[in-house]
Parts: sequence; C-alpha cells; structure tokens
Amino acid sequence: MLWTILVILLVLWFLGLLTTVGGALIHVLLILALVVLVAQLLTGRSAA
Repeated sequence: MLWTILVILLVLWFLGLLTTVGGALIHVLLILALVVLVAQLLTGRSAA
C-alpha cells in the first residue's frame, strides 16, 4: 500500500516538475511520503 502511494506521488511529482501549476503541493506530498517511508524502514515493519 505504501509503495503504491509512493509511486503515485513520484509520478505526480514528475508531472509537477513539468508544469508550474500545483507544483508546490506535489513537492510537499512527496516529502511527506519520503518521511513516512524512512520511518517505516527504520522501525522494521514489513509492508503488507
């Protein structure tokens, strides 16, 4: 589930780099997704 959300956010982030509209929001969401991913990796929980 987390990996799916991360991939979707990466695609949206890439599209945000191509367009200037909504780019800031996409970058904020990407940063939040990366923080969640790092936190999950550090706690050692496996993604179901």
